[in-house]
Amino acid sequence: MPEQPAETATLTLPDGRVIDLPFLKDSTGASFLDVRKLYPTTQICTFDPGFNSTASCASAITFIDGDRGRLLYRGYPIEDIAEHGDMADCAHLLLRGTLPTRKQRRDFQREVRGHRLVHEHLIRFFQGFNHDAHPMAILVSVVGALSAFYNDDHDYRDPAKRDLAGMRCVGKMATLAAYSYKTAHGQPIVYPRDDLNLASNFMYMMFALPTRPYDLDPVACRCLEVILMLHADHEQNASTSTVRIAGSSQANPFACIAAGVASLWGPAHGGANEAVLAMLEEIGTVDRIPECVARAKSKTDPFRLMGFGHRVYKQMDPRARLMRDMCHKLLDHLKIKDPLLDLAMELEKVALSDEYFISRKLYPNVDFYSGICFRALGIPREMFTVIFAVGRSVGWIAQWIEMAGEEVSRISRPRQMYEGAPERPFVPLSERRREDGDEEIDDSRPDSADDLHHLGRMLSVRIANSHGA
Repeated sequence: MPEQPAETATLTLPDGRVIDLPFLKDSTGASFLDVRKLYPTTQICTFDPGFNSTASCASAITFIDGDRGRLLYRGYPIEDIAEHGDMADCAHLLLRGTLPTRKQRRDFQREVRGHRLVHEHLIRFFQGFNHDAHPMAILVSVVGALSAFYNDDHDYRDPAKRDLAGMRCVGKMATLAAYSYKTAHGQPIVYPRDDLNLASNFMYMMFALPTRPYDLDPVACRCLEVILMLHADHEQNASTSTVRIAGSSQANPFACIAAGVASLWGPAHGGANEAVLAMLEEIGTVDRIPECVARAKSKTDPFRLMGFGHRVYKQMDPRARLMRDMCHKLLDHLKIKDPLLDLAMELEKVALSDEYFISRKLYPNVDFYSGICFRALGIPREMFTVIFAVGRSVGWIAQWIEMAGEEVSRISRPRQMYEGAPERPFVPLSERRREDGDEEIDDSRPDSADDLHHLGRMLSVRIANSHGA
């Protein structure tokens, strides 16, 4: 954490008290008020729902300059990493802080490959899911289940153990995600191959079948790799903050990553690219764009244009520019004429020339294009967030490693502004106000035979439904 500075800011309270708060600056020159001692010394809390004005940690991993539309991994622009690097460079950079030398890169890749397989007993876990289970439901379960296999090997104080957890996470997440896809589609799992890089191996495990050869398309694999890199980390978003908060209790790192998967699953976070595709399908044709844009502007119409704007970026999301170029390259290579892409391009053109969107800085974000790429790659919509989770897991575990290595660690314990009832006496049931329909019933009596029979029928129906009867 930053050292105490000489500069302070003065806070004057309504009761006349004057409080000096340390005034901090980070490496980019951004300013912060240090309120860590505010409550212990004054019993006063800050109120910031959603943490929009709160820095929950100090981190050296990722930096976003929303005003200028910049995203840096360890100081390197995401454009340079995506154009000139690969997932090995990206993962080494995020986890270990530097772009690897040739030897470091070989050693890192060999170590990650050594952790791609999962325990055979964990594979049995997949067999317990129903055939129509959502892949994210499977993924959050099996990632958490890794804690049962690596429960005694995550000493927060040992840098080597923290790094080992990172290697395991990077190696196994794509395997678990691919197995989740296979399970959800009723197909046999495909084991990883050591001769393939992360993205190619992920593609192979998702789409290969034991009945015939599977030829990997290098352009398609590169597109998937770029997607994974663009989603690898993004400062303290909802899922990353969830991982850090879970980790602050010194929980098993895979339980922390599972918590991140659960947070990402929400439609307001990881499900945004699915919403974009659903929106484009709802619009349907180019000639309906003016009508839908007008509906999006209306405060009374529930229709919204998904994939425009970002709560952090005030300029165009740099990942969106990269994703747009990759999208065109992929479709040109695959000779796919996708009407949804034509619709997306025209919608982008209309929105960016409309004063309503310009004045509000509603630029296309990465979700606007990534759904089209997934569609071209043959990845079904329910897998979109799973792909997101594979890429973001590299950032999650990097953030966990950084958090776990802090010299002074504190468990996360936010305060609240209580709006409930003041203290009041408990009212016994016999003295509470009666309502129409209340009956004098002895709540302590056992369930009647009729109740038990009804419960048995309900359980029988549920069991039958689970087997597709």
